[in-house]
Amino acid sequence: MGYLGRDVEVASINHTQYLVASCDSCGAIGMKELDVYKVPWFFTGKLTTRVALLEVLSTGAVPQMLTVAISNEPYPTGDELLKGVTDELECAGLRTLPMAISTEKNMTTKQTALGISVIGVADKNKLRIGSTQQGDEIYCLGSPKVGSELNNPEDPEIVQVKAIQILLEISTIHDIIPVGSRGIRLEADQLASTVNSRLRVDLTCTLDLDKSAGPSTCLIFSSLTSQNLDLVLSSFPNLPLTRIGTLYKI
Repeated sequence: MGYLGRDVEVASINHTQYLVASCDSCGAIGMKELDVYKVPWFFTGKLTTRVALLEVLSTGAVPQMLTVAISNEPYPTGDELLKGVTDELECAGLRTLPMAISTEKNMTTKQTALGISVIGVADKNKLRIGSTQQGDEIYCLGSPKVGSELNNPEDPEIVQVKAIQILLEISTIHDIIPVGSRGIRLEADQLASTVNSRLRVDLTCTLDLDKSAGPSTCLIFSSLTSQNLDLVLSSFPNLPLTRIGTLYKI
């Protein structure tokens, strides 16, 4: 169901730490005969891994391991998917993260199917879930893109793991939420409800708030002030940063 409406599950493992788990699945996107959207398997592996990593990292947790479930033959599909997985881990500074890998060795498949799970550990006093406050401003980092709009995993307009890592260093930022197929508005409204608030959308906001963001090409975050956001802009000069609106008390 998701912990407090988030796409993660959280479980206490001792007095000071939580276990945080996330997963992402991808089907019919690749180079197989019946794939709906044809892209290199490298892209599929890289972006699916990125989604699961973003979900765990955005909570303040540190990834400890991941699983890679490939419902296709080991070669060539499995190998190419894994190249994307390992490349994304390397870009995130997590190249040595332990992996459990499974492929389909008994049946012939005609569509690409991949599942990635990431498990992390967070200190209870550093968990970035439920820290939003009434009056916070809501921002979107990145652009919502999906399908044929995504032909480059290094697109400077979409969120990468390094952006999350920088946001986590800014103390004035509260919740950080990767946006997926449900769109910006739903994520923002759900966040507002956790603090008995509603979202007042900025009239100058031109983003399509209901558009799918596919493999988490953007994220939203809450902050009581716009101070220190220049750090984000200087680190990612081509990554759009848009003020969505403000949370007001119901």
